[in-house]
Amino acid sequence: MVEILILLALGLAAGVLAGLLGIGGGIIFTPVLFFLFEAEGVENPVLWTVASGLFCTFVAASGSTIRQYVQKHVFWLEGIKLGALGAVGVYIGKLLITSPYYSRTEFVIFFSCMLIYVAFMMFRRGSDKENEYDREYTRMGLKETSITGGLGGFVAALAGVGGGGIMVPIMNLFYKQPFRKAVSVSHLAMIIMVTSGWLQLAFEPGAISGITEFSVGYVDFGAALPLSLGGLAGGFGGAFLNHKINRTYLQWGFAVLAVAMAGRLIWGVL
Repeated sequence: MVEILILLALGLAAGVLAGLLGIGGGIIFTPVLFFLFEAEGVENPVLWTVASGLFCTFVAASGSTIRQYVQKHVFWLEGIKLGALGAVGVYIGKLLITSPYYSRTEFVIFFSCMLIYVAFMMFRRGSDKENEYDREYTRMGLKETSITGGLGGFVAALAGVGGGGIMVPIMNLFYKQPFRKAVSVSHLAMIIMVTSGWLQLAFEPGAISGITEFSVGYVDFGAALPLSLGGLAGGFGGAFLNHKINRTYLQWGFAVLAVAMAGRLIWGVL
């Protein structure tokens, strides 16, 4: 019971931060799950982390899409197309993480690099004064959605996150989509992408036992559900506070936190 309350509290904190900064909760859920599975001595902690992290992201992305739907800001065609193409990237990534070439060390290095990348993007966004709401909404074609979804899905499978940290900058910086639209399309696409990912790993043979009895394949629902439900509740709170707190300082603060988490992960494998 205590463990469930701790996971709910951690998920709540992650959700508030995600709602405040417009990021996916997976960037916080995944390190928590990795430390948890490692501390419990679970065999193949990387696969358990990725699978359970993808399920957490599924819950968080569903909540975000519901908020976008209520605000009548869902781009169905582009989001579904991006998600379907992203599922291909997830499948390719799944082949890599279930191979002998992707171990704990590779996971930590890859995820740490992604944390540093996110830290850089957060610092850059905190310093950016451009008014992106002035941009026109132009529809992305097959080439744009293929590149964005493929890369996002591949990263999602390797790191156990939604891939939004890759997809949103690609759409925003390279294809000149407004930031608010890029976030909306990304969240809808994530639902399709990460569902394909955690379902594949739920049926992946070789899983022995997670840290709770509520496990299917490599997905530990007993650990992931409290974390993701806390994140879902926190996400609504973060979205409510979004315009009440200076986001520049929050983004810079999260950049520092991301670098600190990367350092902690790398220290653990040295």
